[in-house]
Amino acid sequence: MSEELLESFADNQFLEEPAIEFRGVSKTYPSGTHALEDVNIRINKGEFVFVVGSSGAGKSTFMKLIMREEKANTGVITVNGFNLTKMPRKQVPLLRRTMGIVFQDFRLIPTMNVFDNVAFAMHVVGKSGNELRREVSKSLSKVGLGEKARSMPNQLSGGEQQRVGLARALVNAPDLIIADEPTGNVDPNMSYEIVSLLTEINKRGTTILMVTHDHNLVRDFKHRVIMLDGGKIVADNAAGGADE
Repeated sequence: MSEELLESFADNQFLEEPAIEFRGVSKTYPSGTHALEDVNIRINKGEFVFVVGSSGAGKSTFMKLIMREEKANTGVITVNGFNLTKMPRKQVPLLRRTMGIVFQDFRLIPTMNVFDNVAFAMHVVGKSGNELRREVSKSLSKVGLGEKARSMPNQLSGGEQQRVGLARALVNAPDLIIADEPTGNVDPNMSYEIVSLLTEINKRGTTILMVTHDHNLVRDFKHRVIMLDGGKIVADNAAGGADE
């Protein structure tokens, strides 16, 4: 085997499957809106990535494609080992079991207490009994809400409600957490606390993908930054210093 082939083999034999990969991905809606155009990106397992861009830049479509809420018109998307391009609809729940989602508007069930809101995510995947109680308690402790398990959502501050949402995203030990503007409805101090929690979770190996408009957070937390504009990736800054 030639030296060149040996080097190529050494460079590629241990390449780990990415958490997320887009290859030549474009998305046009029936209305004619070109949301994404020829997007190529690789996000490795264990990375923390901010996704930034103005309204209409393509961020929402980017996230919807990852969650398989939408399908690309062209290109190939893989997420957590699933080929979303070829995925039949019946396999979408299997994909979503590998991810946790944190929403801007919390999306807690108002008639359920904190414990049951988090437990609901485990019921959905068929977990129950001692395992459910143990994992829900552990998840609430991780976000500092162990003593709020029996509280109702309307008894919590906005920051506490978002931490419940984060506990719910964590409880099934997902490979990937998608955080869609998780600090949009909380004050600046709580925003830093939420991103600090996500950073700690990331240090344990979970891939984090966070959409944000808050460039102060992007500058202060030195993570990779992907910037979208007009449906294209216009910057990919590994140092975490995207400018507005």
